[in-house]
Amino acid sequence: MRAITQNTYGGPEVLTETEAPAPEPGVGEIRVRVAAAGVNPTDWKHRDGTIPYDHGLPATTGWDVAGTVDKVGPGVTIFDQGDAVFGMLPYPYEPGGYAEYATGPARSFAAKPDSIDFTQAAALPLASLTAWQALNDTARLTRGQRVLIQGGAGGVGHLAVQIARHLGAEVIATASADDAEFVRSLGADQVFDYRTTTIGDVLTDADAALVPLTGQPRLDSLRALRRGGILVSLLGADDEALALAGERGVRYRSMMVQSDHAGMRAIADMAATGALRVKVHSTLPLSSAAEAHRLGESGGIDGKLVLIP
Repeated sequence: MRAITQNTYGGPEVLTETEAPAPEPGVGEIRVRVAAAGVNPTDWKHRDGTIPYDHGLPATTGWDVAGTVDKVGPGVTIFDQGDAVFGMLPYPYEPGGYAEYATGPARSFAAKPDSIDFTQAAALPLASLTAWQALNDTARLTRGQRVLIQGGAGGVGHLAVQIARHLGAEVIATASADDAEFVRSLGADQVFDYRTTTIGDVLTDADAALVPLTGQPRLDSLRALRRGGILVSLLGADDEALALAGERGVRYRSMMVQSDHAGMRAIADMAATGALRVKVHSTLPLSSAAEAHRLGESGGIDGKLVLIP
């Protein structure tokens, strides 16, 4: 099979197309013939060594895949050969999505809804699972609560806005003025321009906040929460943020996305009904993985990038 591998850490040029044997599914695993592989910021952070691969090098990066079950390992009962599936390979331990075939635990996947194609399906898992686990599992949003989504037009943010709306929350988001109408179309009740508005000056009683940012935006988000509210950070914590959270009586939680069959099924259900839509910026052939990383790192894309083997 064709796969995109790297032998050293570095820039996009370290990604090379190689030939490798198709992996065999182990106990509880399935092998997927990959129809599309999603590209996420963590992919290039692993590629350049900012986040070293858990199992070292050489490595094939990528965690988001969608495709058809090609082979079923021992003990698997929830999928059969030929089923269309999508999911996130176990993060951060077992990448391998940038390839013609990928193996992973059957329960890391869900059945692909007929209403979305493989490209859309491959763009969903890691980002939507992050948003789902942050809002549903960690913040435990309930109907009528107010939630702040920082970066409402971003890869995680635009999915988080929709998930929060699905959970019945009132959604306040930040975005650029150019993206404000897009974020409103996803279900945000209010959108503030992060370039001209300090969110803590206009919002002080949010029940929860999802923050994929560090520095001043994270501190401002803490000031936007009521006492007893919760901030879910996707980028860890620092002493200043923890001190401010303690001072304001806000719960501070740092989270990392995990494989989650129940979460994937919830995402599939939302996608099937149109409650969750992913914005795909463009697709590129698998052989152009390095170019996909260059585009992603440039910050100039609007939506997700997807590789097609």
